[in-house]
Amino acid sequence: MNSADLKVPDLSTVHLIFNLNGHLALMLGLIVCVFGSFFGMFQYGQIKRMPVHKSMKDVSELIYTTCKTYLIQQGKFLLILEVLIGLVMVAYFGWLRHYDTGRVILILICSLIGIAGSYGVAWFGMRINTLANSRSAFASLRGRPFPVYSIPLRAGMSIGMLLISVEIFVMLCILLFISPDYAGPCFIGFAIGESLGASVLRIAGGIFTKIADIGSDLMKIALNIKEDDARNPGVIADCVGDNAGDSVGPTADGFETYGVTGVALISFILLGVKDPLNQAQLLVWIFSIGLIMLIASALSYEINHFIAETKYAQRTQMKFEDPLTSLIWITSLISVALTYLASYILIPNLGDGTIWWKLASIISCGTLAGALIPEVVKKFTSMDSAFVKNIYQCSKKGGASLNILAGLVAGNFSAFWIGLVIVVLMATAYFLSLLGMGHLMLAPAVFAFGLVAFGFLGMGPVTIAVDSYGPVSDNAQSIYELSLIESIPGIKEEIKQDFGFKPDFENAKEYLEANDGAGNTFKATAKPVLIGTAVVGATTMIFSIIMVLTKGLTVHLENLSLLYPPFFLGLLSGGAVIYWFTGASIQAVTAGAYHTVHYIKEHIKLDGERALTADSTKVVEICTRFAQEGMINLFLTILFLTLSFACLDPFYFIGYLISIAIFGLYQAIFMANAGGAWDNAKKLVEVTYKEKGTEVHAATVVGDTVGDPFKDTSAVSLNPTIKFTTLFGLLAIEISLELNRGFDTALAIIFFAIALIFLYRSFYKMRIAADS
Repeated sequence: MNSADLKVPDLSTVHLIFNLNGHLALMLGLIVCVFGSFFGMFQYGQIKRMPVHKSMKDVSELIYTTCKTYLIQQGKFLLILEVLIGLVMVAYFGWLRHYDTGRVILILICSLIGIAGSYGVAWFGMRINTLANSRSAFASLRGRPFPVYSIPLRAGMSIGMLLISVEIFVMLCILLFISPDYAGPCFIGFAIGESLGASVLRIAGGIFTKIADIGSDLMKIALNIKEDDARNPGVIADCVGDNAGDSVGPTADGFETYGVTGVALISFILLGVKDPLNQAQLLVWIFSIGLIMLIASALSYEINHFIAETKYAQRTQMKFEDPLTSLIWITSLISVALTYLASYILIPNLGDGTIWWKLASIISCGTLAGALIPEVVKKFTSMDSAFVKNIYQCSKKGGASLNILAGLVAGNFSAFWIGLVIVVLMATAYFLSLLGMGHLMLAPAVFAFGLVAFGFLGMGPVTIAVDSYGPVSDNAQSIYELSLIESIPGIKEEIKQDFGFKPDFENAKEYLEANDGAGNTFKATAKPVLIGTAVVGATTMIFSIIMVLTKGLTVHLENLSLLYPPFFLGLLSGGAVIYWFTGASIQAVTAGAYHTVHYIKEHIKLDGERALTADSTKVVEICTRFAQEGMINLFLTILFLTLSFACLDPFYFIGYLISIAIFGLYQAIFMANAGGAWDNAKKLVEVTYKEKGTEVHAATVVGDTVGDPFKDTSAVSLNPTIKFTTLFGLLAIEISLELNRGFDTALAIIFFAIALIFLYRSFYKMRIAADS
């Protein structure tokens, strides 16, 4: 059986409480999705109605307008890529599988819906964050830190709830309203579409944001100007990049992560579980758990908000990280409790009658990981972290050199500990899978690993919320400076008359800077959760490919061994591609930053009050051009290598997929946390020790510019790349199996030759030419 033959069982055969059957229960689940979407839109409306001064609103609207132009351009490119991917799907489903035209069109429509989903939620995230940034900046003037915390989090929860609600709604519609014979391929088409959208937006956004960030930051050293100086034409581009890279990218990535993990589990259930009734029970259970966790996230947010408001609303000082940490733990514990309760209600008779608590325990391993991993990450990236303080101390005596070395240490150590956490939780899931689950399915351990990934995502709205917190807190600080609000004549009297309070400029700046540090930390905590989900979820999808190749684990099992040379060579190849990918993505940032810095130095006017709009626009154009070119080289290389390796030898390709998942996991965690540590070491100098403009500050700025593409370009781009390669690889393998041996070898050579063109461009076309 392959993905084209996946058939959804009759869900109405599952009988639940209150005379509900599985089909009707999931129909009611659509109402929960509507509630989640309403929750997100309600938060959006509240933020939009918050007071804001015109000087700050104008800056945020300029950022939004520029982001909009960038996102429209990315959307056009996405449609071009969809034509290419669509041709592959038409070739497979229409030509090789002989599907009728209507069925092929339906699969293509689902693929377009996947792209539209990733793109749409990304646009929503960008819009609400560009509303929240100016509101947060203005709220800081009230002399209380609580609004500076609550507004970014409200925006993040709005994104998270809407994102997961739309994701589950679309997947339920495919499950409930499309013919069971067609639903399996439609799920694959939908997942490929959203994975394509997330990969492009994440890679391009990651390159754009770090070109702009580095170009802006280096001016602080070169020209000894302040952070977010209004005279610097790179600052607007930096603010646009915060949204293009840290809002658009993660939002699309989160949408795709949830969908691809869900599709991987659905594929496993339909391939690895033989009894249709058991299939139906597991499908109803999986979707129900997702819906329940959506409710748990909304409930946890309201509980945490009440506690935080009671504790901090009237204080003049607060530690911004504390309520964010409590939100994660409250959500995790409520989700675990509801998972056990729902499992007991939904599948009490599955298997021998004890399977319900075993499955609940396995999912809970992932849910707890969503809380434990952030705790480990904070030990290496928080401003209170001993490792971040070590970077600061090294910078004082050893300058930028020891700063960079200390950051590399933090990144490497963090990968070790987070790797151990993931191993322990997956090992626990493996142990639980041995307790009688083998009677229900083939390879129960693989299903357990997929459930761990699903558990990671159980806190999806909250994970997205704390990740989105970062770009809002970062932009709020920039908008404060760019608005030049302190220099407006009569501003104190104006604010008192129009808004009813006397502005506190001094404390406002301190709140915004400290909150930016918290945003840095929690952006860092979300990255390993998403990359961990990608790798653990990829395990389940790889198993689906193995099931296809081995005809249900009955033949060719000896080829899944180090003794089979193509498999071993695939393992080696995957690692090589990961190192090329991280190098090429940093190269794109380096080239773009070089041209940005050159332009800014030539055009910055230090005798003026603010940068010319034309100069800021030009910097944005430079960032966009290099982001687009870098993303094309990266994505098309990955695409054609996937097609080539799948056609070359299917078991070589399995080794390749396993390798990019393992290498990608540790490379991404190392780079993300090293970057986070460098970032907050700079923030430590600026906020805690008040040493802006000193030599130690210059050293930490250099470290931060090294960490920028580490954490926000290479590390985060690996997540959707691994998932797209694995998911599209399923289709590529099946195409290869349908072709005769000579033809697929010829295709492998052709696809590899095309990949070499973009590999060459990534190596040589983006290098800086030597001065003549």
